[in-house]
Amino acid sequence: MTLDRFYPIFDHPDWLRRALPLGVRLVQLRIKDRPADETRALLEEGRDLCRRAGAVMVVNDHWQAAIELGCDWLHLGQEDLEGADLAAIRRAGLRLGISTHDHAELDRALALQPDYVALGPVWPTILKKMRWHEQGLERLTEWRHLVGGVPLVAIGGLSVARAAPAFAAGADIVSAVTDITLHRDPEGRIREWIGATR
Repeated sequence: MTLDRFYPIFDHPDWLRRALPLGVRLVQLRIKDRPADETRALLEEGRDLCRRAGAVMVVNDHWQAAIELGCDWLHLGQEDLEGADLAAIRRAGLRLGISTHDHAELDRALALQPDYVALGPVWPTILKKMRWHEQGLERLTEWRHLVGGVPLVAIGGLSVARAAPAFAAGADIVSAVTDITLHRDPEGRIREWIGATR
């Protein structure tokens, strides 16, 4: 399966209602700090919205709910890998994306035969406090050589203008969060992203 080259990340299905009609085909639902039953309900809602739209939804972190809800894709950060039952995830047929920030994490990720590898932050990001500084385009090119045929996602500080340099450096997919969610015209920005990535 070939994933779309534009990969926005949202924290609520309400964003999917805005983004999917515009042509978004790949999206991550990253739900944090909500009770388990509410999280599950939001993921189920997102799953149904994406299936109706023919889009791929990636569940961030919540692997048990992803299995129970029959979702297709899961994204795990390095911390999330610690407590995840990887055998159960694979038995359920979930495809898996993994975040990486350094060589040790990349080695760990590749040993798990992921369906994509994410590198970030490529540029400085305001989304969350991270102990990693910007990785830069050179690291993206290095990762391109190291991951072989595994799809490579660039994340962190991405903007529409930075999509082309990220692709040129070796990314297969570019991911955005605040460039959309904090934009004064999110729908217009999504259209710009789609125009820049297709």
